[in-house]
Amino acid sequence: MRAPVPDRLSSGVPADGAPGRHGQEVADPRRWKALSVCLIAGFITWLDISIVNVALPSIRVALDAPPSALQWVVSGYAFAFGLLLVPAGRFGDTHGRRNVFLFGAALFTLASAAAGAAPAPGWLIVARVVQGAAAGVVAPQLTGLIQQLFQDAERGRAFGLLGATMSISTAVGPLLGGLLIRFSGEREGWRHVLHVSIPISLIAMILAYRYIPGRPAGKRRRESMDPVGVLLLAVGVLLLILPLVEGRAWPGQSKWLLILAGAVVLTGFVGWERWYGKRHDPIVDLSLFRRGSYALGTLLALLYFGGFTAIFFIITQYLQEGLHYSALRAGWVSAAFALGSALSAAFGGRVVVRFGRPLVVFGLVLVTLGLGATEPAMRLVAGQNVAWAIAAPLFVAGVGNGLIVSPNQTLTLSAVPVAEAGVAAGMLQMGQRIGASIGIAAVGSAHGIYAASFQQALLVNIVFVLAALAAGVADVFVERRAERRPG
Repeated sequence: MRAPVPDRLSSGVPADGAPGRHGQEVADPRRWKALSVCLIAGFITWLDISIVNVALPSIRVALDAPPSALQWVVSGYAFAFGLLLVPAGRFGDTHGRRNVFLFGAALFTLASAAAGAAPAPGWLIVARVVQGAAAGVVAPQLTGLIQQLFQDAERGRAFGLLGATMSISTAVGPLLGGLLIRFSGEREGWRHVLHVSIPISLIAMILAYRYIPGRPAGKRRRESMDPVGVLLLAVGVLLLILPLVEGRAWPGQSKWLLILAGAVVLTGFVGWERWYGKRHDPIVDLSLFRRGSYALGTLLALLYFGGFTAIFFIITQYLQEGLHYSALRAGWVSAAFALGSALSAAFGGRVVVRFGRPLVVFGLVLVTLGLGATEPAMRLVAGQNVAWAIAAPLFVAGVGNGLIVSPNQTLTLSAVPVAEAGVAAGMLQMGQRIGASIGIAAVGSAHGIYAASFQQALLVNIVFVLAALAAGVADVFVERRAERRPG
């Protein structure tokens, strides 16, 4: 059993910055109400990643959208989400999280309205990218608020609730989308799917204005947003994604040279960050990766989200396009995963300090077993009963998922000093979102309407999860070796 995680993530500053009678910080009495706002916002931003999956066949028919456009509708959101996390988190630190949250939520609402009103695929893709960027503005304010308002065991419970909420929203999205399409019609129901977040966003904004603390009085710090670093990172990741998303649309093999170009640009990004970091605050603080647990935890998150986020993209598409399920029936398949995540996520948040990284490794093993059993279950029970056959392995994978997302975040950030926790959390989430966009693009390149294509895409998911498992096992060995080291 791993030694308890030291409390290196104490917020350091209460919401009002006021010390207690004996110099201890006073907990903000509104912290649980503020957390409720975080949970609502986290639910919405993650819901819009998965809810659109069951709407893709309707979008394809209504807008005459090619397969690559449908992939951009999903991966473009995740891509923009990831790129804005760190600069938005830094901006929230210096200008006040409430104002930044309100701006991001307002932009998210407007982009949702524009997406639902899209007359053409290009319009929809742009709206989804803006929507993802707005989600990237909101998300780091949520983790920053938890860091600010909660301490010790309360912080673990708060992160556990946030992780449970996000896991459940990702899995419930296809079911909710299916219901909306069922009652709104196959051709136009997708517009209601994209509009569903608007009233919830408005409620979150009202509650945020009331319960989220404003910026403490004092001189505002001036920090660079490192625009060159943001641009290099965006171009590098985009070059990696393009040949995967457009693989079938672009003939020839020369498109794969874009991956090499992306690697070159990302190498230039690392060099720039090293140079820039000697003079200013870079978008990615590379010194954080000298801490083994943080580096391996971030790598684990990137790889796992490359597999996890894409699961429902391929399952719902296969059931609808390959087996001609209705959107509602395809959405019901996600309920098993959602139930498993709901049962384990809050529990994982409570016990992560006791069990440490082995808990995450155990969760990854469960996800691997669940996904691995999905393919033979699909072969044993063919045709229209496939959904029932894969419900049990997806439930196992869901239980594993609940033991991964929030516990990994808690453990990875525990290796970071308090002063660097905000930027470190943003970088961790950025890795998750970039991993998600790459994973969706990768499985989309193998996706088709036949069972063989579904099996290939599922194998891609499993490879991502196995790579994450290797990172988790490596971190366990690194930590145990450090514990045995004298001194």
